[in-house]
Amino acid sequence: MKSIITFVLVIGFIAFSGAGLYNGATWLAGSGKASYYGEKFHGKKTASGEKYDMHDMTAAHKSLPFGTKVKITNQRNGKSVVVEINDRGPFVKSRQFDLSKAAFSSIGNLDKGIMTIDYEVIN
Repeated sequence: MKSIITFVLVIGFIAFSGAGLYNGATWLAGSGKASYYGEKFHGKKTASGEKYDMHDMTAAHKSLPFGTKVKITNQRNGKSVVVEINDRGPFVKSRQFDLSKAAFSSIGNLDKGIMTIDYEVIN
């Protein structure tokens, strides 16, 4: 019985570690890095067909469906923002999200450019 409990605890720890929680189709929660994109892309078409507006609370992700809402929390200060996925990226392997300038600045310092985050799909 102890070995079964230990096994379940180990599997639970792995599932809820920084690698994220996977439901078989989508990463639902995890941690990683987020950057932002701003003026250079403002007004240009996103992968979803929308125009990028750096003042909106949006983000790019490699695979989450467009329209997905994700709560992004800055691990350093605990501040959170809800963004809607409307673009693809980031194109740097070590990053999970590119946030709009407004979303990034609402929870972090633009001068840093990258932050360590926790994320959770909320719809």
